[in-house]
Amino acid sequence: MLAMTNESDPARSSRAWLKSYYFTRFAVSAAWVVLAFAVAKTMPLVAALMLVAYPAWDAVANFIDAQRTGGLSRNKPQLLNFIISVITTVAVALALGRSMNAVLAVFGIWAVLSGIFQLATAMRRWKSGAQWAMVLSGAQSALAGIFFVKMAGGAETIDITDVAPYAAFGSFYFIVSAIWLTVSEARRKPAQALR
Repeated sequence: MLAMTNESDPARSSRAWLKSYYFTRFAVSAAWVVLAFAVAKTMPLVAALMLVAYPAWDAVANFIDAQRTGGLSRNKPQLLNFIISVITTVAVALALGRSMNAVLAVFGIWAVLSGIFQLATAMRRWKSGAQWAMVLSGAQSALAGIFFVKMAGGAETIDITDVAPYAAFGSFYFIVSAIWLTVSEARRKPAQALR
């Protein structure tokens, strides 16, 4: 869960929060990917609900993270990410009434914008550690979005499993960041004990 921490050292508290946040984002994304391949591919209603839920979860996660780190007004990239994710949630719901190609196009535009905002957030948090993975994740999200838009204009049959690899890569970057922060913290403790 997205646990709150009350530690006296603000930097340590920030790292503890990010670690918890990244582990949670990993778990949700990984579960989404598993369900996409195992269940949703053959159940259109479940797939539709999952496709709407994915950007909605991103909006909620960005909101919680921003609130934990000073609020949306102090975290402009996350504010923009929150707004675009809410808009995307509605747009995906509407696009489902047209076609999966339309849904993929919406996901593509969202992936580009949210990737840019994620990259900006990572650059602002660089000193917190493990942000290189979030920079890579943001850049890859933007590139994947361009690919999605191009693919949406084609004649291929599209389903939820075309979106799942995007979620899987996001999940991978979150777990890398969480582990990196965990290892960094474990190394920092003996060094602090020697002081």
